[in-house]
Amino acid sequence: MYRSFFKRLIDLILAIILMFISFPFFIIVVILLSFANSGKPFFFQKRPGKFGEVFTIAKLKTMNDKRGKDGELLPDADRLTGLGKIIRKLSLDELPQLLNVIKGDMSFVGPRPLLVEYLPLYSEEQSRRHSVRPGITGWAQVNGRNTISWEKKFEYDVWYVDHLSFGLDLKILLLTFLKVFRTKEISSATSATMEKFTGNRR
Repeated sequence: MYRSFFKRLIDLILAIILMFISFPFFIIVVILLSFANSGKPFFFQKRPGKFGEVFTIAKLKTMNDKRGKDGELLPDADRLTGLGKIIRKLSLDELPQLLNVIKGDMSFVGPRPLLVEYLPLYSEEQSRRHSVRPGITGWAQVNGRNTISWEKKFEYDVWYVDHLSFGLDLKILLLTFLKVFRTKEISSATSATMEKFTGNRR
């Protein structure tokens, strides 16, 4: 009953409440990012949701659009702004996803929505992560976030799908709250965010 009805109801009510509470602060952050990112405070990208259906995710833009001499975007570490680092550490870049939760694209808790290009790279077992709505936070995020391997991340995602419950969601939300203040596990060992997933090792 929780999985099929109450989880979505709680998501909707909580997202609306948080939207109202955070709105004044959100506007201030958007104004600051507008100056830091040449008038572009938001980042939009297509991501696969439940059953692999594609939706547009909204985030606050923490990186600029600087490019190298070859015309390609510079590495994440070179484009992450000073303000962006603070916003990312506090996970404030996720605030616009409250709109995704209200729309029903996402849940507060679930496997993080990754890139559309990863869809054909998953194994059959890993693809099961898409049997629930993606989340703003998830079991993988409170168990290593960007410091764990892709294989481990997907293992956590599928484990969550199999053990989804109100108690587990509450635990993940509490652990997420604690990790925001510790500001750890934002980056992987070799990247400012997370290296790209290139498929499963044979």
